[in-house]
Amino acid sequence: MAKAKFTIVMNPLILPPYLKKGDTVAIISPSGIVERDVVYRAADKLSQYGLNVIIGENAFRQHDCFAGTDSERIHDLQKATSDEAVKAVFCSRGGYGVSRIIDKVDFTPLKTNPKWYVGFSDITVLHLWLIRVCGLVSLHAEMPLNYFNPKKKPQCFDTMISALFGEPQSIEWKADRDENIDVRGHFTGGNLSLIYALTGTPAEPDTDGSVFFIEEVGEYYYHLDRMLTSLRLAGKLSNLAALVVGGMEKMTYGSVKYNRTIEDIILDIVGHYGYPVIFNFPSGHIADNRAVFMGRQAVLTQTGRDASLSFV
Repeated sequence: MAKAKFTIVMNPLILPPYLKKGDTVAIISPSGIVERDVVYRAADKLSQYGLNVIIGENAFRQHDCFAGTDSERIHDLQKATSDEAVKAVFCSRGGYGVSRIIDKVDFTPLKTNPKWYVGFSDITVLHLWLIRVCGLVSLHAEMPLNYFNPKKKPQCFDTMISALFGEPQSIEWKADRDENIDVRGHFTGGNLSLIYALTGTPAEPDTDGSVFFIEEVGEYYYHLDRMLTSLRLAGKLSNLAALVVGGMEKMTYGSVKYNRTIEDIILDIVGHYGYPVIFNFPSGHIADNRAVFMGRQAVLTQTGRDASLSFV
């Protein structure tokens, strides 16, 4: 069988049309298993903003750890992509599964009918594929699984809605140390494990000159070191505009304690490059998971410990 070939798209990327009342959007499950009630409650919440919400016919399937077989998940992602009436595609949850199907989906309809794709975690694969192969901006944001999660802050949902309706909010937070920073670059990255897994694929991120964002959950400390070291060896960390570190949640030790902090590990690997490295960014598998545009030009500033990220 001949190997599939994909064209790598360079900046600038296409910004899909912002949503408006009356638009049709779809909720699909390209990764892990999700409960029916969770998705229907999320659909009701989205409909309160004037959206017509449809749900993928295979959204509640179960096959091993996946929300259906590969072919069932491909079907829903393809249908939502090809349907000109659908203006945004919400991924119900993360987990694992997108990388198994991403190269089986025909995204050429997006050339004439660009639309939003929304999610995070395992959806990092979809975001990076959209950037590199399709030339499309997407939205790294909270998913239906967590719309009613009491541990999540209101900003998670609010910043997503604001961004999709064309009123994106600048993200402001307190960094871990005093700095004076003013840089810009295309915003890319996502879940570190998925970025690491995509090395050598068509979706491998273009990090040169980027504001590069990483977040992670439930990994060993030494795995963090290993993944970042791999990216360093691949030349992905040498020419950033800045490195932005989001949630590093539920990190654990192996059988032998890796006696270093997250900050120690990251700065040991990238500190000598000279670009800014900012921690505590409010995005990822954390309570304050704010929406950010993937592939869009970003402006990152910091005065003292007051940091801000906005998009242009």
